[in-house]
Amino acid sequence: MYHVLIALDENESRAVAQATAVADLPESATAVRATLLYSFTDNPSGASALQVAGVRRAQETLEDAGIDTDLVETSGNPADIILDVAEERDVNCICVGGRRRSPAGKALFGSVAQSVILNAERPVLVAGEGQQ
Repeated sequence: MYHVLIALDENESRAVAQATAVADLPESATAVRATLLYSFTDNPSGASALQVAGVRRAQETLEDAGIDTDLVETSGNPADIILDVAEERDVNCICVGGRRRSPAGKALFGSVAQSVILNAERPVLVAGEGQQ
């Protein structure tokens, strides 16, 4: 079984693009399972990650493709959490969402995705931002 950690944020179209990229992996319905990860920056009301539209949409997309999913919700520095959960769960791959950036923005990436790409000890799949 190929285990993918999908690190999600609030952006719904990016979440669907990430879920679709994982669903498009070879033999995904029978050989892939996905852990959805959502990290709250601030959660004083105690909300659940399933209340975030992007998380729900990603889970629906994966389940419609026949992929087993589970959910991890936490809080803290997103890049560190992604890498820690990937290590703890011994995933085969991490999927992060990419964003459209200008040429200068690409040179100064400075994002969670870049930090994960540079520090991960496993493959990282970057899914582009989808269209809704």
